[in-house]
Amino acid sequence: MRKMIFAAVATALLAGAGAAYAQMPAPADIVKNWDKNGDGAVDKAEWVAAGRPAERFDAVDANKDGKVTAAELEAAMAAMRARGG
Repeated sequence: MRKMIFAAVATALLAGAGAAYAQMPAPADIVKNWDKNGDGAVDKAEWVAAGRPAERFDAVDANKDGKVTAAELEAAMAAMRARGG
């Protein structure tokens, strides 16, 4: 009985997580919304203004050019999904 309840709860949680990923905007749309100066990328000031933690910026800015592109954001989101977070 406990195994059946656990399986049902786990299935519901996984279904909810899948729905959350399905509802998340595309990285290109996120960059477009956060990119206030219109250069096609998000700088650290724009990142912070969007409510994101400053310390996460450097982890997402893969090529360390001071800007996060849609490709870098997609790669970071894919890595987070792969870690289960």
